Amino acid sequence: METLLSSHTPSPLLTPKPSSSRSHSLPSLQTRPNSLSFTPKAITSSLKKHTSESLSVPSSWLIHAQQGLAALALSLALNFCPLPYTGNAQASEFDVLYEGPPKESYIFDDAGVLSRVTKSDLKQLLSDLESRKNFKINFVTVRKLTSKADAFEYADQVLERWYPSIEEGNNKGIVVLVTSQKEGAITGGPAFIQAVGETVLDATVSENLPVLSTEEKYNEAIYSSAKRLVAAIDGLPDPGGPKANENKRESNFKSREETDEKRGQFTLVVGGLLVIAFVVPMAQYYAYVSKK
Repeated sequence: METLLSSHTPSPLLTPKPSSSRSHSLPSLQTRPNSLSFTPKAITSSLKKHTSESLSVPSSWLIHAQQGLAALALSLALNFCPLPYTGNAQASEFDVLYEGPPKESYIFDDAGVLSRVTKSDLKQLLSDLESRKNFKINFVTVRKLTSKADAFEYADQVLERWYPSIEEGNNKGIVVLVTSQKEGAITGGPAFIQAVGETVLDATVSENLPVLSTEEKYNEAIYSSAKRLVAAIDGLPDPGGPKANENKRESNFKSREETDEKRGQFTLVVGGLLVIAFVVPMAQYYAYVSKK
């Protein structure tokens, strides 16, 4: 019995598997979590990329929208806000009214058509008149009128604005020249009108200012008008002014006689060229054939 019991060994089928088999199977099970552990990182990184791209598109659109609104606001401000007044070069008929009479000179050259020489000569002539006769004449040039129908209404408006009372404007005169309309006007206080006289005033307005302005001789128009007014105040003979027929521009069109003469010369030249173009090749061909 002892022999049988001692010699009896358990069957391999009944013998439990060693623990080493479990240890071999565990690594395969443990590697799966490790391989799965990289998946959330990849997902999170891809999500970050997508979110950053999705956020970059609205942010860039918002920047462009802000820039567009800023440009629109700037353009509206420039269009609807008035620019500050920077001097006579950019003045208008309204600026002439509110600026008042010139303090250091006798000229308000808003149109910018007078030269320095003319301004200097006018200042010397008019300052001498004011010191001797106590009459002051101001000259105003504007490009065009939008508030008044003609130069006469605007000249009266300037006189009333610069010298509101009769005492202030009694011995004052205003000469206005509108360059775009080629016309002028003269007005003044009662003492000035009486000293100059209606005849000289009408002649200056109808001769010196419009005739010379039509030829764009603005300096001569202003200075000749000033000399004519000063001579009238001093009681000197009227120097007169240019006549419209004497200063009529020559026409650039040819007369009928000149056109017929030019046409005959042109016909003769063209006919000669046509004869040369046909006769010379035929003569050359005849000479070539006759040699053969």
